[in-house]
Amino acid sequence: MGRIFGTDGVRGVANVDLTPELALALGKALVTVLHEGGERRPTILIGRDPRWSGEMLEAALVAGITSAGGDAVAVGVLPTPGVAHLTGNSAAAAGAMISASHNPVGDNGIKFFGERGYKLTDLEEARLEAIVDEQAGRRPTGINIGRRLTDPAAVARYVEHLAATADVDLSGLKVVVDGANGAASNVGPQVYRQLGAEVVTINCSPDGSNINEQAGSTYPEVICEATVANSADAGISHDGDADRLIAATHEGAEVDGDTILAILARQMHHQGTLKQDAVATTVMTNLGFRQAMTALGIEVVETRVGDRYVLEAMLERDLNLGGEQSGHLIDLDHATTGDGILSAVRLLSIVRSTGATLRELSTVMTRLPQVLTNVRGVDKARLHQADAIWSVVRAEEARLGTGGRVLLRPSGTEPLVRVMAEAETEQDAQLAADRIADAVRDHLTV
Repeated sequence: MGRIFGTDGVRGVANVDLTPELALALGKALVTVLHEGGERRPTILIGRDPRWSGEMLEAALVAGITSAGGDAVAVGVLPTPGVAHLTGNSAAAAGAMISASHNPVGDNGIKFFGERGYKLTDLEEARLEAIVDEQAGRRPTGINIGRRLTDPAAVARYVEHLAATADVDLSGLKVVVDGANGAASNVGPQVYRQLGAEVVTINCSPDGSNINEQAGSTYPEVICEATVANSADAGISHDGDADRLIAATHEGAEVDGDTILAILARQMHHQGTLKQDAVATTVMTNLGFRQAMTALGIEVVETRVGDRYVLEAMLERDLNLGGEQSGHLIDLDHATTGDGILSAVRLLSIVRSTGATLRELSTVMTRLPQVLTNVRGVDKARLHQADAIWSVVRAEEARLGTGGRVLLRPSGTEPLVRVMAEAETEQDAQLAADRIADAVRDHLTV
Protein backbone atom coordinates (compact mmCIF):
# COMPACT_ATOMS: atom_id res chain seq x y z
CA MET A 1 0.00 0.00 0.00
CA GLY A 2 2.97 2.33 0.57
CA ARG A 3 3.30 5.23 2.96
CA ILE A 4 0.00 6.02 4.71
CA PHE A 5 1.08 8.57 7.29
CA GLY A 6 2.27 12.04 6.38
CA THR A 7 3.79 14.73 8.57
CA ASP A 8 0.65 14.94 10.72
CA GLY A 9 -1.27 11.68 10.64
CA VAL A 10 -3.23 10.28 7.71
CA ARG A 11 -4.79 12.90 5.45
CA GLY A 12 -6.39 13.15 2.02
CA VAL A 13 -9.64 13.54 0.15
CA ALA A 14 -12.35 11.83 2.18
CA ASN A 15 -13.78 8.71 0.52
CA VAL A 16 -11.00 8.78 -2.10
CA ASP A 17 -7.64 8.81 -0.30
CA LEU A 18 -8.97 8.36 3.21
CA THR A 19 -11.70 5.74 2.77
CA PRO A 20 -13.91 3.95 5.32
CA GLU A 21 -11.98 0.79 4.45
CA LEU A 22 -8.69 2.46 5.40
CA ALA A 23 -10.18 3.88 8.61
CA LEU A 24 -11.45 0.41 9.53
CA ALA A 25 -8.03 -1.11 8.83
CA LEU A 26 -6.31 1.55 10.92
CA GLY A 27 -8.68 0.90 13.83
CA LYS A 28 -7.90 -2.83 13.70
CA ALA A 29 -4.16 -2.13 13.41
CA LEU A 30 -4.19 0.21 16.41
CA VAL A 31 -5.81 -2.40 18.63
CA THR A 32 -3.36 -5.03 17.37
CA VAL A 33 -0.44 -2.79 18.36
CA LEU A 34 -1.98 -2.22 21.78
CA HIS A 35 -2.47 -5.96 22.21
CA GLU A 36 1.21 -6.41 21.43
CA GLY A 37 1.94 -3.98 24.26
CA GLY A 38 -0.05 -6.04 26.74
CA GLU A 39 -3.44 -4.29 26.59
CA ARG A 40 -6.06 -7.05 26.76
CA ARG A 41 -9.10 -4.87 25.99
CA PRO A 42 -7.82 -1.37 25.20
CA THR A 43 -10.03 1.71 25.32
CA ILE A 44 -9.55 4.31 22.58
CA LEU A 45 -11.04 7.81 22.67
CA ILE A 46 -12.31 9.18 19.35
CA GLY A 47 -13.08 12.82 18.58
CA ARG A 48 -13.83 14.61 15.33
CA ASP A 49 -14.42 18.02 13.82
CA PRO A 50 -17.84 18.92 12.34
CA ARG A 51 -17.25 18.04 8.67
CA TRP A 52 -19.77 15.56 7.23
CA SER A 53 -17.25 12.89 6.32
CA GLY A 54 -16.21 12.67 9.96
CA GLU A 55 -19.39 10.78 10.78
CA MET A 56 -18.62 8.16 8.14
CA LEU A 57 -14.99 7.79 9.15
CA GLU A 58 -15.83 7.67 12.84
CA ALA A 59 -18.22 4.78 12.19
CA ALA A 60 -15.54 2.93 10.23
CA LEU A 61 -12.83 3.58 12.82
CA VAL A 62 -15.14 2.39 15.62
CA ALA A 63 -15.94 -0.74 13.61
CA GLY A 64 -12.25 -1.48 13.16
CA ILE A 65 -11.48 -0.97 16.85
CA THR A 66 -14.38 -3.01 18.14
CA SER A 67 -13.88 -5.80 15.61
CA ALA A 68 -10.34 -6.23 16.92
CA GLY A 69 -11.48 -6.38 20.54
CA GLY A 70 -11.06 -2.79 21.69
CA ASP A 71 -13.62 -0.40 23.18
CA ALA A 72 -14.18 2.92 21.40
CA VAL A 73 -15.33 5.96 23.40
CA ALA A 74 -16.83 8.58 21.08
CA VAL A 75 -16.51 12.07 22.59
CA GLY A 76 -18.10 13.82 19.60
CA VAL A 77 -17.01 17.18 18.15
CA LEU A 78 -13.98 18.36 20.08
CA PRO A 79 -10.69 20.15 19.28
CA THR A 80 -7.69 17.95 18.57
CA PRO A 81 -5.90 19.08 21.75
CA GLY A 82 -9.05 18.18 23.70
CA VAL A 83 -8.75 14.57 22.53
CA ALA A 84 -5.05 14.59 23.41
CA HIS A 85 -5.77 15.99 26.89
CA LEU A 86 -8.58 13.56 27.64
CA THR A 87 -6.49 10.62 26.41
CA GLY A 88 -3.54 11.54 28.61
CA ASN A 89 -5.72 12.13 31.66
CA SER A 90 -7.81 8.96 31.57
CA ALA A 91 -7.40 5.21 31.50
CA ALA A 92 -7.53 5.21 27.69
CA ALA A 93 -4.73 3.35 25.92
CA ALA A 94 -4.85 5.68 22.89
CA GLY A 95 -6.77 8.48 21.23
CA ALA A 96 -7.82 9.29 17.67
CA MET A 97 -8.89 12.60 16.15
CA ILE A 98 -10.71 12.68 12.83
CA SER A 99 -9.94 16.01 11.21
CA ALA A 100 -8.11 17.61 8.29
CA SER A 101 -7.25 20.65 10.42
CA HIS A 102 -7.25 23.79 8.23
CA ASN A 103 -7.88 21.91 4.96
CA PRO A 104 -11.10 22.29 2.91
CA VAL A 105 -14.26 20.39 3.79
CA GLY A 106 -13.62 17.70 1.16
CA ASP A 107 -10.49 16.54 2.95
CA ASN A 108 -10.24 14.62 6.19
CA GLY A 109 -7.61 12.93 8.30
CA ILE A 110 -6.91 10.80 11.35
CA LYS A 111 -4.34 11.65 14.02
CA PHE A 112 -3.45 9.13 16.71
CA PHE A 113 -2.25 9.76 20.26
CA GLY A 114 -0.56 7.39 22.70
CA GLU A 115 -1.73 6.84 26.26
CA ARG A 116 0.13 9.93 27.53
CA GLY A 117 -1.54 12.17 24.95
CA TYR A 118 1.46 12.64 22.66
CA LYS A 119 1.27 12.07 18.91
CA LEU A 120 2.70 8.77 17.70
CA THR A 121 6.35 8.61 16.71
CA ASP A 122 7.55 7.70 13.22
CA LEU A 123 8.35 4.17 14.44
CA GLU A 124 4.89 3.71 15.94
CA GLU A 125 3.23 4.92 12.74
CA ALA A 126 5.44 2.57 10.72
CA ARG A 127 4.26 -0.35 12.83
CA LEU A 128 0.62 0.59 12.18
CA GLU A 129 1.33 0.79 8.45
CA ALA A 130 2.94 -2.65 8.50
CA ILE A 131 -0.10 -4.18 10.19
CA VAL A 132 -2.47 -2.49 7.73
CA ASP A 133 -0.43 -3.96 4.88
CA GLU A 134 -0.48 -7.43 6.48
CA GLN A 135 -4.21 -7.34 7.28
CA ALA A 136 -3.49 -10.13 9.75
CA GLY A 137 -4.77 -11.15 13.17
CA ARG A 138 -7.58 -13.19 14.68
CA ARG A 139 -10.97 -11.60 15.19
CA PRO A 140 -12.64 -11.91 18.59
CA THR A 141 -16.20 -13.19 18.92
CA GLY A 142 -18.99 -13.08 21.48
CA ILE A 143 -18.35 -10.90 24.51
CA ASN A 144 -14.74 -10.37 23.42
CA ILE A 145 -15.89 -8.00 20.67
CA GLY A 146 -15.35 -4.37 21.67
CA ARG A 147 -18.11 -1.84 22.29
CA ARG A 148 -18.87 1.73 21.25
CA LEU A 149 -19.22 3.93 24.34
CA THR A 150 -19.83 7.66 24.87
CA ASP A 151 -18.59 10.19 27.42
CA PRO A 152 -21.11 13.04 27.83
CA ALA A 153 -18.89 14.87 30.33
CA ALA A 154 -15.79 14.96 28.11
CA VAL A 155 -16.29 18.48 26.78
CA ALA A 156 -16.98 19.89 30.25
CA ARG A 157 -13.77 18.36 31.62
CA TYR A 158 -11.78 19.87 28.78
CA VAL A 159 -13.34 23.32 29.30
CA GLU A 160 -12.50 23.21 33.01
CA HIS A 161 -8.92 22.23 32.21
CA LEU A 162 -8.51 25.19 29.86
CA ALA A 163 -10.11 27.67 32.25
CA ALA A 164 -7.77 26.53 35.03
CA THR A 165 -4.71 27.57 32.97
CA ALA A 166 -5.54 31.29 33.13
CA ASP A 167 -3.31 33.40 35.40
CA VAL A 168 -6.04 36.03 35.82
CA ASP A 169 -9.67 36.45 34.87
CA LEU A 170 -10.34 38.16 31.56
CA SER A 171 -12.98 40.60 32.80
CA GLY A 172 -12.83 43.89 30.96
CA LEU A 173 -11.56 42.40 27.70
CA LYS A 174 -13.71 42.33 24.58
CA VAL A 175 -12.66 39.56 22.22
CA VAL A 176 -13.81 38.50 18.75
CA VAL A 177 -13.51 34.76 18.13
CA ASP A 178 -13.36 33.14 14.68
CA GLY A 179 -14.04 29.42 15.14
CA ALA A 180 -13.55 28.51 11.46
CA ASN A 181 -16.94 26.79 11.73
CA GLY A 182 -14.92 23.97 13.24
CA ALA A 183 -14.21 22.19 16.49
CA ALA A 184 -13.56 25.39 18.48
CA SER A 185 -16.90 26.98 17.58
CA ASN A 186 -18.56 26.12 20.89
CA VAL A 187 -15.67 25.27 23.21
CA GLY A 188 -13.57 28.37 22.51
CA PRO A 189 -16.21 31.02 23.22
CA GLN A 190 -17.39 28.99 26.23
CA VAL A 191 -13.92 29.07 27.78
CA TYR A 192 -13.34 32.80 27.16
CA ARG A 193 -16.77 33.70 28.56
CA GLN A 194 -16.23 31.49 31.61
CA LEU A 195 -13.07 33.49 32.30
CA GLY A 196 -15.03 36.76 32.18
CA ALA A 197 -14.33 38.10 28.71
CA GLU A 198 -16.99 39.74 26.55
CA VAL A 199 -17.08 37.55 23.45
CA VAL A 200 -18.29 38.28 19.93
CA THR A 201 -18.35 35.22 17.68
CA ILE A 202 -17.95 34.88 13.92
CA ASN A 203 -17.84 31.67 11.92
CA CYS A 204 -19.00 29.68 14.93
CA SER A 205 -22.02 28.02 13.30
CA PRO A 206 -20.74 24.72 11.92
CA ASP A 207 -23.10 22.75 9.71
CA GLY A 208 -20.66 20.09 8.57
CA SER A 209 -20.07 21.68 5.18
CA ASN A 210 -18.71 25.16 6.00
CA ILE A 211 -15.57 24.31 7.99
CA ASN A 212 -12.59 26.55 7.06
CA GLU A 213 -14.67 28.18 4.30
CA GLN A 214 -13.17 31.69 4.03
CA ALA A 215 -12.79 31.50 7.79
CA GLY A 216 -10.30 30.70 10.52
CA SER A 217 -6.55 31.03 10.94
CA THR A 218 -5.72 30.59 7.24
CA TYR A 219 -7.76 33.74 6.50
CA PRO A 220 -6.26 36.19 9.05
CA GLU A 221 -7.75 39.20 7.27
CA VAL A 222 -11.20 38.05 8.45
CA ILE A 223 -10.39 38.29 12.17
CA CYS A 224 -8.42 41.49 11.64
CA GLU A 225 -11.39 43.23 10.01
CA ALA A 226 -13.89 41.84 12.54
CA THR A 227 -11.79 42.99 15.51
CA VAL A 228 -11.79 46.57 14.27
CA ALA A 229 -15.47 46.47 13.27
CA ASN A 230 -16.46 45.35 16.77
CA SER A 231 -14.10 47.73 18.60
CA ALA A 232 -12.62 44.74 20.40
CA ASP A 233 -9.41 44.57 22.40
CA ALA A 234 -8.19 41.51 20.48
CA GLY A 235 -9.19 38.94 17.89
CA ILE A 236 -8.74 35.18 18.22
CA SER A 237 -8.77 32.91 15.16
CA HIS A 238 -8.56 29.12 15.20
CA ASP A 239 -8.34 26.49 12.47
CA GLY A 240 -10.78 23.64 11.90
CA ASP A 241 -9.52 21.40 14.69
CA ALA A 242 -8.44 24.24 17.00
CA ASP A 243 -4.79 23.35 17.45
CA ARG A 244 -3.68 26.71 16.01
CA LEU A 245 -4.02 30.35 16.99
CA ILE A 246 -3.64 33.52 14.93
CA ALA A 247 -4.54 36.75 16.72
CA ALA A 248 -5.37 40.35 15.79
CA THR A 249 -4.69 43.64 17.56
CA HIS A 250 -7.38 46.22 18.27
CA GLU A 251 -6.04 48.13 15.25
CA GLY A 252 -6.54 45.13 12.95
CA ALA A 253 -2.93 43.98 12.60
CA GLU A 254 -2.22 40.25 12.34
CA VAL A 255 -0.28 38.59 15.16
CA ASP A 256 1.12 35.31 13.86
CA GLY A 257 2.52 32.28 15.66
CA ASP A 258 6.08 33.65 15.75
CA THR A 259 4.98 36.82 17.52
CA ILE A 260 2.65 35.01 19.93
CA LEU A 261 5.46 32.59 20.78
CA ALA A 262 7.79 35.53 21.41
CA ILE A 263 5.25 37.16 23.75
CA LEU A 264 4.79 33.93 25.72
CA ALA A 265 8.54 33.26 25.86
CA ARG A 266 9.34 36.75 27.16
CA GLN A 267 6.65 36.55 29.84
CA MET A 268 7.77 33.10 31.01
CA HIS A 269 11.41 34.23 30.94
CA HIS A 270 10.61 37.21 33.18
CA GLN A 271 8.58 34.97 35.52
CA GLY A 272 11.36 32.38 35.69
CA THR A 273 9.12 29.63 34.33
CA LEU A 274 10.75 29.14 30.92
CA LYS A 275 12.64 25.87 31.24
CA GLN A 276 16.32 26.00 30.26
CA ASP A 277 15.64 29.60 29.17
CA ALA A 278 15.07 28.12 25.71
CA VAL A 279 12.27 27.78 23.17
CA ALA A 280 11.89 25.36 20.25
CA THR A 281 10.90 26.52 16.75
CA THR A 282 11.26 25.33 13.16
CA VAL A 283 13.59 26.49 10.42
CA MET A 284 10.71 28.55 8.98
CA THR A 285 10.49 30.81 12.03
CA ASN A 286 11.18 34.43 11.15
CA LEU A 287 14.70 35.72 11.74
CA GLY A 288 13.19 38.58 13.72
CA PHE A 289 12.08 36.04 16.33
CA ARG A 290 15.61 34.73 16.73
CA GLN A 291 16.99 38.24 17.04
CA ALA A 292 14.41 39.09 19.72
CA MET A 293 15.16 35.95 21.71
CA THR A 294 18.92 36.58 21.53
CA ALA A 295 18.37 40.09 22.92
CA LEU A 296 16.42 38.57 25.82
CA GLY A 297 19.02 35.89 26.51
CA ILE A 298 16.73 33.07 25.39
CA GLU A 299 18.17 30.17 23.39
CA VAL A 300 16.35 29.13 20.20
CA VAL A 301 16.35 25.40 19.43
CA GLU A 302 15.71 24.87 15.72
CA THR A 303 13.90 21.83 14.27
CA ARG A 304 12.53 20.51 10.99
CA VAL A 305 9.17 21.84 9.81
CA GLY A 306 6.31 20.13 11.66
CA ASP A 307 4.93 20.37 15.19
CA ARG A 308 5.86 16.75 15.91
CA TYR A 309 9.53 17.63 15.45
CA VAL A 310 9.16 20.67 17.69
CA LEU A 311 7.67 18.37 20.33
CA GLU A 312 10.49 15.83 19.95
CA ALA A 313 13.07 18.57 20.54
CA MET A 314 11.16 19.87 23.55
CA LEU A 315 11.02 16.43 25.15
CA GLU A 316 14.68 15.75 24.38
CA ARG A 317 15.85 19.09 25.82
CA ASP A 318 13.26 19.24 28.66
CA LEU A 319 11.72 22.45 27.33
CA ASN A 320 8.18 23.61 28.05
CA LEU A 321 7.53 26.04 25.18
CA GLY A 322 7.77 25.72 21.41
CA GLY A 323 5.82 26.35 18.25
CA GLU A 324 5.49 27.24 14.60
CA GLN A 325 4.77 30.36 12.57
CA SER A 326 1.38 28.83 11.65
CA GLY A 327 0.18 29.33 15.22
CA HIS A 328 0.65 25.74 16.37
CA LEU A 329 2.11 26.46 19.83
CA ILE A 330 3.01 23.80 22.41
CA ASP A 331 2.92 24.51 26.15
CA LEU A 332 4.03 21.30 27.87
CA ASP A 333 3.14 22.67 31.30
CA HIS A 334 -0.53 22.35 30.36
CA ALA A 335 -0.81 20.19 27.22
CA THR A 336 0.81 17.44 25.19
CA THR A 337 0.21 18.99 21.78
CA GLY A 338 -0.53 22.37 20.20
CA ASP A 339 -3.74 23.87 21.61
CA GLY A 340 -5.13 27.03 20.04
CA ILE A 341 -7.60 27.76 22.83
CA LEU A 342 -4.96 27.24 25.51
CA SER A 343 -2.60 29.54 23.62
CA ALA A 344 -5.32 32.19 23.44
CA VAL A 345 -6.02 31.91 27.17
CA ARG A 346 -2.31 32.36 27.93
CA LEU A 347 -2.02 35.31 25.51
CA LEU A 348 -5.12 37.10 26.79
CA SER A 349 -3.96 36.51 30.38
CA ILE A 350 -0.77 38.43 29.58
CA VAL A 351 -2.78 41.28 28.03
CA ARG A 352 -4.95 41.43 31.14
CA SER A 353 -2.20 41.10 33.75
CA THR A 354 0.24 43.54 32.17
CA GLY A 355 -2.33 46.12 31.13
CA ALA A 356 -0.57 46.37 27.77
CA THR A 357 -2.44 46.13 24.48
CA LEU A 358 -1.73 43.24 22.16
CA ARG A 359 -0.17 45.75 19.75
CA GLU A 360 2.24 46.90 22.47
CA LEU A 361 3.11 43.32 23.40
CA SER A 362 3.74 42.51 19.74
CA THR A 363 6.68 44.92 19.64
CA VAL A 364 8.71 42.20 21.38
CA MET A 365 9.96 41.31 17.90
CA THR A 366 10.38 43.07 14.57
CA ARG A 367 9.35 40.79 11.76
CA LEU A 368 11.78 40.78 8.85
CA PRO A 369 10.34 40.73 5.32
CA GLN A 370 10.05 37.10 4.22
CA VAL A 371 9.61 35.82 0.66
CA LEU A 372 8.51 32.26 -0.07
CA THR A 373 8.78 30.74 -3.55
CA ASN A 374 7.77 27.25 -4.71
CA VAL A 375 9.75 26.05 -7.74
CA ARG A 376 7.74 23.43 -9.62
CA GLY A 377 8.60 21.13 -12.51
CA VAL A 378 12.02 20.19 -11.09
CA ASP A 379 13.69 17.00 -9.89
CA LYS A 380 13.88 17.70 -6.16
CA ALA A 381 15.80 14.45 -5.55
CA ARG A 382 18.90 15.98 -7.20
CA LEU A 383 18.92 19.12 -5.04
CA HIS A 384 21.47 18.03 -2.45
CA GLN A 385 24.05 17.11 -5.13
CA ALA A 386 23.53 20.30 -7.18
CA ASP A 387 26.72 22.18 -6.26
CA ALA A 388 25.97 25.04 -8.64
CA ILE A 389 22.75 25.82 -6.78
CA TRP A 390 24.40 25.72 -3.37
CA SER A 391 27.06 28.07 -4.67
CA VAL A 392 24.33 30.62 -5.39
CA VAL A 393 22.87 30.01 -1.92
CA ARG A 394 26.23 30.73 -0.28
CA ALA A 395 26.65 33.88 -2.34
CA GLU A 396 23.25 35.20 -1.27
CA GLU A 397 23.94 34.33 2.37
CA ALA A 398 27.17 36.31 2.17
CA ARG A 399 25.39 39.26 0.52
CA LEU A 400 22.66 39.38 3.18
CA GLY A 401 25.07 38.89 6.09
CA THR A 402 23.68 38.78 9.63
CA GLY A 403 20.69 40.87 8.57
CA GLY A 404 19.09 38.08 6.54
CA ARG A 405 19.06 34.40 5.71
CA VAL A 406 17.93 31.93 3.07
CA LEU A 407 16.46 28.45 3.30
CA LEU A 408 16.32 25.95 0.43
CA ARG A 409 14.65 22.56 0.84
CA PRO A 410 12.71 19.95 -1.14
CA SER A 411 9.03 19.64 -0.28
CA GLY A 412 8.18 16.57 1.77
CA THR A 413 4.79 16.11 0.11
CA GLU A 414 4.91 17.74 -3.34
CA PRO A 415 7.18 17.57 -6.42
CA LEU A 416 8.73 20.98 -5.86
CA VAL A 417 11.55 22.84 -4.14
CA ARG A 418 10.84 25.57 -1.60
CA VAL A 419 12.89 28.76 -1.41
CA MET A 420 12.64 31.12 1.54
CA ALA A 421 14.56 34.38 1.92
CA GLU A 422 14.50 36.98 4.69
CA ALA A 423 16.22 40.35 4.70
CA GLU A 424 16.03 43.79 6.19
CA THR A 425 14.10 44.99 3.13
CA GLU A 426 11.48 43.34 0.95
CA GLN A 427 13.57 44.14 -2.12
CA ASP A 428 16.64 42.30 -0.80
CA ALA A 429 14.56 39.27 0.25
CA GLN A 430 12.86 39.11 -3.16
CA LEU A 431 16.18 39.41 -4.98
CA ALA A 432 17.72 36.55 -3.00
CA ALA A 433 14.67 34.32 -3.52
CA ASP A 434 14.59 35.07 -7.26
CA ARG A 435 18.29 34.33 -7.78
CA ILE A 436 18.09 31.01 -5.93
CA ALA A 437 14.84 30.00 -7.63
CA ASP A 438 16.39 30.76 -11.03
CA ALA A 439 19.36 28.55 -10.16
CA VAL A 440 17.03 25.71 -9.17
CA ARG A 441 15.18 26.00 -12.49
CA ASP A 442 18.43 26.16 -14.44
CA HIS A 443 19.87 23.00 -12.91
CA LEU A 444 16.92 20.84 -11.82
CA THR A 445 14.24 21.36 -14.48
CA VAL A 446 12.89 17.99 -15.61
